[in-house]
Amino acid sequence: MHVHVVGNACVDTTFRLGRFPTAGETLNATAYADGLGGKGANQAVAAARTGAAVTLWTALGKDPVGAWIRSRLDIELPDVQVSEFDLPSDRSTIVIDAGGENFIVSGAACSEAFDPSAQTALARRISPGDILVCQGNLRSAATNTCLRASREIGARTILNASPIDEAALPDISLADILVVNQSEAKALTGQMDMAEAAGALAAKGAGTIVITLGAKGCLVLGRFQPGTLPLPAPEVEALDTSGAGDVFCGCLAGGLAKGMPVTSALKFALAAAAISVTRPGTLLSCPTTSEMAVLVDQTEFS
Repeated sequence: MHVHVVGNACVDTTFRLGRFPTAGETLNATAYADGLGGKGANQAVAAARTGAAVTLWTALGKDPVGAWIRSRLDIELPDVQVSEFDLPSDRSTIVIDAGGENFIVSGAACSEAFDPSAQTALARRISPGDILVCQGNLRSAATNTCLRASREIGARTILNASPIDEAALPDISLADILVVNQSEAKALTGQMDMAEAAGALAAKGAGTIVITLGAKGCLVLGRFQPGTLPLPAPEVEALDTSGAGDVFCGCLAGGLAKGMPVTSALKFALAAAAISVTRPGTLLSCPTTSEMAVLVDQTEFS
């Protein structure tokens, strides 16, 4: 079973501050650094570190930044399929406060130009039983085409609907598993109660609904059990939460590819994400291959 991650790869510039600035205020960072990032790249690396076979399908600019991103991807992943554009490579700025909370602003010219179905061999490479993972960085039409084609082939589809463009949302009915956080669930449904939000998302046609709840774990609503099921996260002291959602999604896909049932894969993903929030960085915070192996051994496969 192969995991295909379709998404962005970029340079993450991370600034650490004691607190977030107010409107119009300038603050000096206590630390800052560049690193490999992008939700697509982060999720692909996390999935690969579980031991699953993974291909990342992404887009880069024909610029020095794109060459730098590609060199880092080649270190992390054995199979990277890159479409190149005469555009600036994608970038994200991540601002993190002393409590580990963050906000992120991205430039996504390459992701917005990327049409994997038309520009890559994805449709020829994906097979029945494989897993396709998409996020919200690409144009919704391109994401929908990938999801629809993969389901027609017989692959399992995971949509992490982040970031959300409320003017052009992907078709969540094409997702066998939909993963959103609390703010995204509220934006998609208008519901403040997460159990009600899960029900509203299910009514929109998504298969299994997973709403991540930060330190409280996640809430899952699926056809495999009646009602919503809360799954707690391990208790840890958070340093930086900026990469946790991508670790969670990548490990969910990796766990499923290794044969875990959905609930077991979710527990595995929560454990990996809990490790990541105790470390600085996005991709840098992801558990190592050896740490993932320990978590896999500790996971119930039934």
